[in-house]
Amino acid sequence: MFEFHKDRKRYFDIQVANAEQYVIPFIEEKFSIKEGMRVLEIGCGEGGVLKAFVQKGCIGMGVEFDASRIENAKKFMPEEIVSGKISFISKDIYKVDAQKELNGLFDIIILKDVIEHIHDQSTLISWMKNFLTTNGIIFFGFPPWYMPFGGHQQMCNSKIMQMPYIHLLPKKLYHWLLVKNKEAVDDLMEIRDTRITIEQFEKICNQQGYTLLHKKHYLLNPIYKWKFGVKPIKQLGIISAIPFVRNFFTTCVYYIITPK
Repeated sequence: MFEFHKDRKRYFDIQVANAEQYVIPFIEEKFSIKEGMRVLEIGCGEGGVLKAFVQKGCIGMGVEFDASRIENAKKFMPEEIVSGKISFISKDIYKVDAQKELNGLFDIIILKDVIEHIHDQSTLISWMKNFLTTNGIIFFGFPPWYMPFGGHQQMCNSKIMQMPYIHLLPKKLYHWLLVKNKEAVDDLMEIRDTRITIEQFEKICNQQGYTLLHKKHYLLNPIYKWKFGVKPIKQLGIISAIPFVRNFFTTCVYYIITPK
């Protein structure tokens, strides 16, 4: 496991910086973020991404299943919470009473490194359009399943299970290796079950009545700037244009979608 996953404050600060330097500029290439806009983040963790939007004058709301992450958020952003600039719900997104708990529509919905963990992705993507303002958008950032570390090998402790592409082994063999190396078997197998490719994502968006407003594929994920000290590199256009193959060499994709 990378050390910053253990240091939650450092991870929070990284998320703020990544959102400021890459997520928000990407969105603003197609959508103007204005003061007072309401932003919902699903799977918000400690709220680092939301903080970057709040710093631009937005009102943030985060939904996070892991209650301990929300407790960290309260420690990291006490002033923003007290002032009402940001609020949190600790609950499974599918169990949120949207009418009562979300308090209205949102200009922007954020799912960063989350959709690949969600069961029944089509249902969630369809559902979200009901909580967007007119001309509202949804941002997604995620690693395609077939990319070198699409199995979230950073969660593993053993060196062998951190190897690139090892998650693409046959299911039974992969499970056996996880057990043998005493890894978090259930968590990692669940990621395998909820995996998503570029093609699957685009197909779901089209089927559920969305327009792909903007996209960017990365050879080197922007977050690697903090993980490994390397600069982000945008994927070559010729690679991005090749279905299926592009998944193996694209470590991260950014998308903006909006209802048709």
